[in-house]
Amino acid sequence: MKKNITLVLSGGGARGIAHIGVIEELLQAGYIISSISGTSMGALVGGIYAVNRLSEFKEWLYKVNKQRIFQLIDFSFSSQGLVKGERIFREMKAFIPDANIEDLSVNYTATAFDIANYREVVFRQGSLFNAIRASISIPTVLTPVVMGNAVLVDGGVANNVPINNAIRSENDLLVAVHVNADVPDSKISLAHEKDLKALHLVAEHDLHPTGKERTKKFNYFNLVNNTIVTMTNHISSMMMDQTPPDVLIEISRTSCGVFEFYRAKELVEIGRQAFHSQAEKIEKLATTK
Repeated sequence: MKKNITLVLSGGGARGIAHIGVIEELLQAGYIISSISGTSMGALVGGIYAVNRLSEFKEWLYKVNKQRIFQLIDFSFSSQGLVKGERIFREMKAFIPDANIEDLSVNYTATAFDIANYREVVFRQGSLFNAIRASISIPTVLTPVVMGNAVLVDGGVANNVPINNAIRSENDLLVAVHVNADVPDSKISLAHEKDLKALHLVAEHDLHPTGKERTKKFNYFNLVNNTIVTMTNHISSMMMDQTPPDVLIEISRTSCGVFEFYRAKELVEIGRQAFHSQAEKIEKLATTK
């Protein structure tokens, strides 16, 4: 009988697409994902899995190119954030039905941060969509979510690998996936290396955005993200030292840019390979713990 897995998924923008590959390989190996806790993109992918829409979401991502990304960015240039996010979340509603977290078939939590009251907020019940929307609100990029006297932004500000928020079960195995890791690019097996290079070449030549202004805006997003990642990685390292997972799957923060969603096929494959780098350890712990 295969082990129950409590899965913790970090934030990391487009790099979070790699979570899909990890989830698919866990299921293919026969493990039961009984609980998911996520921050930002981890909360999004985990939530979509929890409502059984991951395959549809992956197929949608595979069709995304650079032009489509810019079509979905509705610039606001307000003091709260550069992007309103309304277009993106209209698309997301196709994959995130109106569901209550407490009614999901797996235990689920999403982590956000209340910048008005300087506190972490963990969603364990209520609207799944609202929880995800709050968790992925990257400060200065996506506008925050206001709930009562709380102003909620991306949970990565305080807890990007939310191990301490996971809902555990007896004798489970806790697997954390950190897609902002300060490690070299993942080593891809020779069997997949040519495919990945081909995918990357297609992505690089696929409908480049036009105009210097768009390029400047896109680069500004990356600058903001790099600053946030440096801070969140330091906090994440300290928290994982205090509460280490049974297995840590690491994906390099240099594997792609935070907004390079057009590289979805490559990133799913990177997630698969990252899982296989730890598959033996997972199997060993699953049979002995």
